[in-house]
Amino acid sequence: MANSIPEVSKRRRLSQNDDNNNNQNQLQQQQPLLPGLPDHIAQACLSLVDPATLYSVCRSWRRVIYTRSFPPFLSLYALLSSSSSNSIQFSNFDPVSSKWRALPATPPDPPLRLFLRHPAFISRNLPIQSVSASGNLVLLAATTHNLFPAVPRPLIFDPSTSSWLFGPPLATPRRWCAAGTLSGAVYVASGIGSHFSVNVARSVEKWDLSKKNDSSSPNGSEYLGWEWERVSSLRDGRFSRDAIDAVGWRGKLCMVNVKGDALKDGVVYDAEKDTWQDMPEGMIAGWTGPVAAMDEDVMYVVDEAKGALRRYDPGRDTWHQIVESESLKGADQIAAGGGRVCVVCRGRIVVVDVAAARPRVWDVETPSGLEAVAIHMLPRMCQLV
Repeated sequence: MANSIPEVSKRRRLSQNDDNNNNQNQLQQQQPLLPGLPDHIAQACLSLVDPATLYSVCRSWRRVIYTRSFPPFLSLYALLSSSSSNSIQFSNFDPVSSKWRALPATPPDPPLRLFLRHPAFISRNLPIQSVSASGNLVLLAATTHNLFPAVPRPLIFDPSTSSWLFGPPLATPRRWCAAGTLSGAVYVASGIGSHFSVNVARSVEKWDLSKKNDSSSPNGSEYLGWEWERVSSLRDGRFSRDAIDAVGWRGKLCMVNVKGDALKDGVVYDAEKDTWQDMPEGMIAGWTGPVAAMDEDVMYVVDEAKGALRRYDPGRDTWHQIVESESLKGADQIAAGGGRVCVVCRGRIVVVDVAAARPRVWDVETPSGLEAVAIHMLPRMCQLV
């Protein structure tokens, strides 16, 4: 065509545009965060501002909220699955940018093979158990295709470095166990190894993440000095019937032996005394769905049948209702932090703002074609945007 632009001219123009964009980015990176102030003082000032406001102002402020030196805000970490496959995807939802981002790939050696669905269990999914501890996501237990334990040692994701590490090997890798955290330590109780054993079903192991050397292994895949230690055993093996969340609360670890509204047994572990005792009657009576504790201080439960979110009152040994919603029916798992309770309900993610005078309920849309299996609330990933 007579008025078309020659190809050489097009390339020259594109090259000039790229140069201009690069120059603009370099100029923005060289400019101070706040004119007239050193960047470290400017960061201290900006840290007092809501990250969502900083994100919307300019790129340099957007970048700074994802650096390790900026106080991290909480975000959602989810284990997601597709109905068309048996694979699990680890992802992060950033509430400031409202974007999902897949976590870096897990270490290739040994390969991670987790089975969520199995022909022998048509009516239910196989459990994949994970916890949050000391600001890290920790994968603890799952099942292989031949129904053996799939996680011989924990796999840890550290948001501050956006990288995976291995934890210490378990004395007995297990599945269908009770898993939880208390005061920065991870606990694994009961469950089944490669076969049922009363000793395993009664055993309890503790791993304190703070007890590590500053040095790592030669390949950098794990910290030296981490190890599991045995604590007081359970009275019997009744807690190996289901995959259970053990809830850290006010120096104690609370857990029941079955999920939902079924008749259940409940026990409480006192970490300071290293002793087990029966769960208070009111606590176990209201344990009618998944439970989580915010900052290990305030305990919440979602009644999976009624869709009611309740808060535990230890003084009266009773549960007080906060809100009831159709959106909360069928709750599978919950996490609590930052004044919010996040709930997995039949693959959906529902958020309740419990800090508001009148609690608000809304959904977080999962990536297309994926459903939530489990969620955790942890510091946002460090990254440049």
